Amino acid sequence: MKMFQQFWNDENGFVVSTELVLIATVLVLGMIVGLTTLRDQVIAELADVAAAFANSNQSYSFSGITGHSSSTAGSIFIDLLDFCDGPDNAGDFAHCIAVVVAEPEG
Repeated sequence: MKMFQQFWNDENGFVVSTELVLIATVLVLGMIVGLTTLRDQVIAELADVAAAFANSNQSYSFSGITGHSSSTAGSIFIDLLDFCDGPDNAGDFAHCIAVVVAEPEG
């Protein structure tokens, strides 16, 4: 009974454990906010990359070259409409991913 009474009256570790719980809580909340910001920035950067790919010109051509004793034939590539390049009709099932870049307010 004396040992139980001694444990009951001993509060030396209580303050340290409470401080650790508070510090851990602040760290976890800060980590959640930081990871959310990281997620948003990665999504924004990937949207920029997708917009850059969508706006690239895929046609390629060069004319033939003639040198002193040799020549090369020209080549051409014309980009045809892809599956997702056509106009979107209301009510159709969308099979493509649309990247919309929001304009800043102000």
